[in-house]
Amino acid sequence: MEDETAESRNKARLAIMELSNIISLPMSLNAVVHLNVPDAIWQGGANTPLSAVQILSRILPSGGGDPENLQRLLRLLTSYGVFTEHLDNGDSPERKYSLTDVGKTLATDAEGLSYAPYVLQHHQDALMRAWPFVHETVLDPTSQPFVKGNGEAAYSYYRKKPEMTGLLLKAMSGAAVPVMRAILKKYDGFKGVKRLVDVGGNAGACLRLILQKHPHVIEGINFDLPEVVAQAPEIPGVTHVGGDMFKSIPAADAVFMKFILNWTDEECKLIMENCYKALPAGGKLIACEPVLPKESDDSLRTRALLGSGVFNMAIYTTKGRLRTEEEFKQLGLSAGFPHLRAFYFDYYHTLLEFQK
Repeated sequence: MEDETAESRNKARLAIMELSNIISLPMSLNAVVHLNVPDAIWQGGANTPLSAVQILSRILPSGGGDPENLQRLLRLLTSYGVFTEHLDNGDSPERKYSLTDVGKTLATDAEGLSYAPYVLQHHQDALMRAWPFVHETVLDPTSQPFVKGNGEAAYSYYRKKPEMTGLLLKAMSGAAVPVMRAILKKYDGFKGVKRLVDVGGNAGACLRLILQKHPHVIEGINFDLPEVVAQAPEIPGVTHVGGDMFKSIPAADAVFMKFILNWTDEECKLIMENCYKALPAGGKLIACEPVLPKESDDSLRTRALLGSGVFNMAIYTTKGRLRTEEEFKQLGLSAGFPHLRAFYFDYYHTLLEFQK
């Protein structure tokens, strides 16, 4: 029998209690974003420490609300590095909160972008209904949790819900733009490209940044589902084209995509074969994708990547998956691409350059 007073047993019990209640973390994050707490604190860059009462006065100017319940959310998220807690030393210490670097990603920037829509998009009712069925993907690999919870696949469900498509566009733009800025600062692979197609480009945010950085790209094609590009804004130099990447991809000097190659091997091979057909000799497929490490560890990067993989399994494609660099190399070879270079500019995404 285990000695329950041993440090290892104490730590084990503590860890399983945290894991058992871990749903409190994403739901608390979703709650403060829904309440617009990050913007209330940020206030255009002031980031002045505020108490729960002061925050409530900004998000509910007419009064009301429960500062004690808000503080519970703030304290939990402080323990995970989203807020900084400021505690005075008086007889009745008041807790105040400001944004950490993590919290600042949730505050709206000068271009109206942030990771806040990404958080909200992940926690919509339709997506939440999928999670109770995740265990069924183990028992039956043809089982789709989202379908079990909603009666149809995610993308067909989205087509009937313009508000969900709109939120998805905002979420993808808010998450893509900071990554693209980091990539464009270090990657020079777009030199010489005149016609560039972005597969699954959503609202065209990535193309806009690429064209700003590389004016020699005289034509950008934002290629996505018809219902997605129908909501995309006008961007100088960019043409929005609706279509299906599993059928064909517009011809271009280079093809760019971000977080697309997470389907099954057969589906990814088909997408990459269509890219190959769209490219001239020497053309590039430039894919910005999460790349798994060989070994599982407890690093923040590994946890973020593996968590994304399970999310994708629950919502979009049960047999789709993230891959290691070697697996991407073999996938590229199967689609006809003999060369692969990997650039680790970003902690989450890796830039994969496949050359024809």
